[in-house]
Amino acid sequence: MSNISNPARPVIVGVAPGQPPQVVEQAAHFASRFDAELVCVFVDQARVPITEGADGSVVSEPIDPDYSDPSEDVFDSALAASLEQLLKETGLQWRTLVLAGEVSVALGRVAERLDAAMIVVGTHRRSAGGGLQEFFNRSVATHLAHRQTRPVVVIPAHAPVPEFSHPWREG
Repeated sequence: MSNISNPARPVIVGVAPGQPPQVVEQAAHFASRFDAELVCVFVDQARVPITEGADGSVVSEPIDPDYSDPSEDVFDSALAASLEQLLKETGLQWRTLVLAGEVSVALGRVAERLDAAMIVVGTHRRSAGGGLQEFFNRSVATHLAHRQTRPVVVIPAHAPVPEFSHPWREG
């Protein structure tokens, strides 16, 4: 039960196109258990943050000054549709944010700004060229774990979907 004068601290989840759904599902499970908002965050590494809003949002500019697309601060519609599909029956309050810069730094900053209960990140499925990608993903989780004062939960992509019952699902 939420306390209006002391609302639950949000759960931050790092999201990306092609990410295994269990990352968001697990983050939603935590948010549901805490009766908290789920904040789905995409970090654009090709941009740098210029200003930050109190709600965690940022205005950013491209790293390459010759490339300018103001729509880059808008959350990807395909990713938003995917999240909507995953979260539509949860009953959770959730929202999206687009951040810019280095992933672990951006996730850490928004977690501090929003006083998050935790940060949830995932690993990518292994692929033929996935070794380098896996190295960088472990690096994000490692950097978060070493730099944060709040819990960091890493959801492995290759793990089976948990068999526990989600509050919003039958059986």
